[in-house]
Amino acid sequence: MIGEGQGGFTRRDWLAASGMVAAAVAVPGTCSAKATAAAPIRLNLNESAFGPSPKVAKAIEATLGNIARYVDQTEVDALAGQIARIEGVAPEQVVIGEVLEPLGLYLARQRPGGGNVVYSAPGYTALVDAAAPLGGVGKPVPLNARLENDLPALLAAIDERTLAVNLVNPHNPSGTVNDAVSFDRFLVESAKRTLVVVDEAYLEYDDLAARSAIRQLRAGANVLVFRTLAKAYGLAGLSIGYAVAPAELAKGLRDAGIGAPHSLSRINLGAASAALTDQAYIARVRDWTHAGRRRLEQAIDALGFERTDSRANFVYFRTPAADALRAEAAKRDIRIGRAFAPLGDWVRITVGTPKEVDAAIGLIRETPHVTAG
Repeated sequence: MIGEGQGGFTRRDWLAASGMVAAAVAVPGTCSAKATAAAPIRLNLNESAFGPSPKVAKAIEATLGNIARYVDQTEVDALAGQIARIEGVAPEQVVIGEVLEPLGLYLARQRPGGGNVVYSAPGYTALVDAAAPLGGVGKPVPLNARLENDLPALLAAIDERTLAVNLVNPHNPSGTVNDAVSFDRFLVESAKRTLVVVDEAYLEYDDLAARSAIRQLRAGANVLVFRTLAKAYGLAGLSIGYAVAPAELAKGLRDAGIGAPHSLSRINLGAASAALTDQAYIARVRDWTHAGRRRLEQAIDALGFERTDSRANFVYFRTPAADALRAEAAKRDIRIGRAFAPLGDWVRITVGTPKEVDAAIGLIRETPHVTAG
């Protein structure tokens, strides 16, 4: 159990975190805590159980008086400028929005027949899937033995038809990160041959800022870094993120309509700006997540199961009764990650609130035969 002050925060912090979702955004139409009391426990999509910064609710409320007006380019530029200052790049290098899917279409249009996208498998395939209608094909590269991005194999898979290399770091579903030296070497070498798209959706969940691929982008490498505010920032329901890219590519994306004012919501822009300003809150989310992840890892280790060294807001472990565990989770109305072929005997569980972590630990310990083998 979490004791007073463990991990740099108190039991009072944990109790406050448990109620954060219900209290975070008090706007018309938001479900109350009473209305959601019987909802399933959602530990399957790596959402933040702790909700957004309290500043987000105030920012959303401030936008409602102007909701009848279209978003103006100056509003988009303001958020791009804020992000540029945070990331240490020029504002023209920032493209606002959940960029991966339109990026897939954009890249496929650049080459007749579509070309290929090299990616780690299993993995998040939004970019690959988006390129498919225009002839883009995925070129999967299996993870290495530690379930990390296999950097040498990814580099070797690049050919004359490659549109981009796409990887997630920390990886999804394994939660692993590559060591910094190897990762930097890979970025430099692969970016000489093609665009490298690095999805850093989970970067804020650990002390990983110094490993961000944005460092190589600042140095002039052909790298696009994608960040979403759907994870640690707690804005999954608002669908907002951003890409930081070489200036020429960023201009091409904007010229194609990606990140245009008409594609964005004033509520999303205001919420994103407020969320990004509250890094103290993100540090607390990181602490809460670390504590929950440690508890889950301890339960997994006690049963002797193999697991990855996850640096994200989920655990990933191997059990001989993975299918039984998923079936038992469904009976208990606990949603956990789907199977990611070919790793069908591995299970991904998102770190939730303390009570949700309790439920997940009970599920792991009490599922029939889960300790067998």
